[in-house]
Amino acid sequence: MMRDSQATQRRLLDAAAEEFSAYGIAGARVDRIAAAARSNKAQIYHYFGSKDQLFDAVMNEIVAKTASEIPIDVDDLPGFAGRLFDRYEDSPHIARLATWYRLERTLDGAQIEVLADTIEDELERIRKAQVAGTLPARYRPADLLNLVLHLSFLWAFVFPELQGHVRRSSRRHRRQVLTDAVAALLVDDDAVSGD
Repeated sequence: MMRDSQATQRRLLDAAAEEFSAYGIAGARVDRIAAAARSNKAQIYHYFGSKDQLFDAVMNEIVAKTASEIPIDVDDLPGFAGRLFDRYEDSPHIARLATWYRLERTLDGAQIEVLADTIEDELERIRKAQVAGTLPARYRPADLLNLVLHLSFLWAFVFPELQGHVRRSSRRHRRQVLTDAVAALLVDDDAVSGD
């Protein structure tokens, strides 16, 4: 019985991820999620409580998996950014879900707890590396982390007018541009000017 429950929840989460990435929270339909998961609406409410809580469960799972599989490496921020880029290239629905989250869930002050905890941990690691001198202090920790995270998503948020040009570049090229850009953020201005 427990396995059936877990299998149902898994199908619901997978179906919800697809639905939410395509339609956002407001546009997603619980009946479509239930049908795609070979389940029913009552089970969604039983396991997750509401459509918003189901969305949060999807986001929580994605963030927890990404944070555990791709932890920040303050000794190699370009490599960290490259690994995030790989995750987003391999799972393009993540960028769409993140966009819907920023558009719809943050309006009501909602936060994904694991995301908040992950960000606090990453900021602390950056702070410590800056104090130790292994990362330049050119940017505040929050600014540096935000730049790295947004650059990692860069290719997922290309304007339609630029899409044709981007499609002509290889994944390898896009990844290299990203890691080079993050490396450029870490250049110590004093070292460059010789001061």
